[in-house]
Amino acid sequence: MKIVPLNDKIVIERLEADTKTAGGIILPDSAKEKPKQGKVVSLGEGKLLEDGKRATFQVKVGDRVLFTSYAGNEVTHDGQEYLIMTEDDLLAVVD
Repeated sequence: MKIVPLNDKIVIERLEADTKTAGGIILPDSAKEKPKQGKVVSLGEGKLLEDGKRATFQVKVGDRVLFTSYAGNEVTHDGQEYLIMTEDDLLAVVD
C-alpha cells in the first residue's frame, strides 16, 4: 500500500539527521534537530486552476528538497514517517 496525495499535495520522506557536527562532536539524540531536507516520494495531480486544468509541479519524484522546520503534516505509514505538504512549503531543490 502506498500514500497517494490529493490535489497539490506532496509526500516527503525526511532524510536522516546528522549525528556529528562539522567539528566532529557527536550529538546525542536529544540535541539533534529534525532534518529540513527530504526526498519527494509522491505527487498529487496538481493545483486546480480556474480554467479547470491542473498546474504542473516544479519538483518530481526522487528530488531532494529543502523545507522549513514547521512545514507540512507528519504522518506514519507502515512504520515510516512522512510529511505531507504543498509545493508552496518547499524552499528549494538540492542537486
